[in-house]
Amino acid sequence: MPEVSDWTERHRPTSERHLEGNEVQRRKIRAWLDDWQNSTPKKKSILLVGPPGVGKTSVARAIAQDLGWNVIELNASDARNAAAIRKAATQGSTHRSLFHDPNAKKQRTLILLDEVDHISGGLRAVSQDRIEKAMQGEDDAGRTTTLSGDSGGKAELLNLVSNTKQPVILACNEIMGLWGKSSSWRSTRDRFKPHMEIITFERASNEALSRIAKRVLREESLDFDDAAVQALVKSNPGDLRALVRDLQVLSSTAEGAITKAMVEAQASSGARDSTLEVFPGLDALYRSTSAVEAIKFGRLIDKPPSELINWVHWNNASLFPEKDSIARANQTLSVAARMLMGQYQNTAHRSWYWSGQLASLSASIPNKVVFRDRIYSSYPSFLRRQASWVRPAIVERLSEFSGSSKAAVRDEMLPLLSAMIKDDPNIGDSNSFDLSIRLGFSAEEHASMAGLPLSRRSTKDLMKSYNEALDAYVAATVLEPLEELPEEPITEVQDLDDDRKDDKGSSGQMKLF
Repeated sequence: MPEVSDWTERHRPTSERHLEGNEVQRRKIRAWLDDWQNSTPKKKSILLVGPPGVGKTSVARAIAQDLGWNVIELNASDARNAAAIRKAATQGSTHRSLFHDPNAKKQRTLILLDEVDHISGGLRAVSQDRIEKAMQGEDDAGRTTTLSGDSGGKAELLNLVSNTKQPVILACNEIMGLWGKSSSWRSTRDRFKPHMEIITFERASNEALSRIAKRVLREESLDFDDAAVQALVKSNPGDLRALVRDLQVLSSTAEGAITKAMVEAQASSGARDSTLEVFPGLDALYRSTSAVEAIKFGRLIDKPPSELINWVHWNNASLFPEKDSIARANQTLSVAARMLMGQYQNTAHRSWYWSGQLASLSASIPNKVVFRDRIYSSYPSFLRRQASWVRPAIVERLSEFSGSSKAAVRDEMLPLLSAMIKDDPNIGDSNSFDLSIRLGFSAEEHASMAGLPLSRRSTKDLMKSYNEALDAYVAATVLEPLEELPEEPITEVQDLDDDRKDDKGSSGQMKLF
C-alpha cells in the first residue's frame, strides 16, 4: 500500500512539460514571465481566474521553476492582511534562488497570492505606522502588535500590483469576490485592471484528465484498466485536484487493480454531498439551455428554495436584456413562490424540489439570448440585514404607512421599492423622485434606497436635486392653497381686531393672551 501523503502535492507538476490543458493560457503566462526577464512589463501582475482544481497555481509554479526563480506564496491558510502582503513583497524584492547564476539573464522572485477573492473588506488602507509595527511584531513599548483578519489587505494588494519590482501572480475562483459584492465593485475593478492582465482558465479536457490519471497511476505502480480511467474522468469534469484525490482514495482501498466498478461505487457515494457555491451555481444556472439542465444546477446550488427564489428574482432584472424576458420570469417566480408554501400548508405533499425546479426554470427558459460573456450576478441587497438602505427610520415609516409589520416591509416591500428607485435600464431610475417624495423619504434615504454611496460627488448632486424637487412639491401642495384662502377667515380676524379696539390696549397692538 502506498505511503500516506497528499498526492496533490506529490504529483504536482514541477516543469511546464508536465502540464496538461489550457495551452493558450500557459503561453500567455510564459510570454509575460519572459518579459520580466528582459525588462518590466507594462502590467506588473497577472490575475488567474477559474474554478478550483484546474491548475492555476501549479502552472505558475511550474513555469517559475523552469526559469530557476524563487516563489513566495500566500494562500487562504495564511494571514493576508496589509502587513503579511507587504512582508511577502519585501521578501520578493530581496530573495534569490539558491541556484542563482550571476551570468544568466536577470532572475526574479515570483510572488504568488492564491484565493485573493477571499480577502475580505474594501479598499480602506491601514496606516503606515500600524503596518510597520505589525511587520516588526511589536510596538515601541515592546507590546505584541498584529493586524486582525484581512485588515487593509485589499488596499495593500492594490499597492503591491501598482508598485511591485517583482512579478506578481494572483489567483481566484470567482473574480467578483475580488471586486466585492457592494455597489462600488466597479470602482474597485477599475482601480485594479490597469495594473493586471486577466487570464481565465478553463477546466481540463477529458483527454488531458485521462493522461494525468494514467501518469499518476504508473508513478504509484498501480494496476488499472482503461474503463476505470474513463469512469474516473467522467465523475471529475475538469477538476485535476479532485481527480488526483480520488485516485489516492481508490488506492487506499484497492486490493488489486483499480476497476470501473470501484470508481462508480465511489462516485455514487460521494455524489449526494456535491454542492455549488451560489455565484458559480448561478453562472451555470443562467447558462442552462434546457429545463432538465436548469433543474440539475438549481438543486446543486447551496441555497434553500426560499432564498434561491430571492436570488433569481434579484438577478433577473440585471441579467436579462429584454423586458418581456423579465416579465415571463416573474410569472414563473410567482408560481414558484406559491408552490413553496405547499411545504408549510400541506405536510402530506412536500414541495421542496418542486420549488427548486420552478425557481430554476424561471432563470433559464424566459431568456431568448444565450449568455456568451461572463455573468456578473450580485448579492440581493434586501437580504443584507445591515445594508445601508435598510434603515430603521425607513422601515418604521413604511410600516406605519402600509399597516404592515416591519418584517414584511423588509422582506417584501423594500426589495420592490428599491428596484423601482435604483438605476436600471428596464425598471428603475434614481432621478425619478415622485415615489420617494410621496413616501416622505429624505434625500439621504432616497439615495440609500437607490444603492448609491453617499460620499460620491454624483450622489451629493442627486441629493441636491432631490431637495429642490421636494421644496417644489411642498410649495405646490402647501403654500399655494394658503394663498387662495377664502375671504371669510380674514373677516373673522378683522372682527377680532375690532373687538380688541374696545379693550384697554392701545390701537394697532395685538393681544396674544
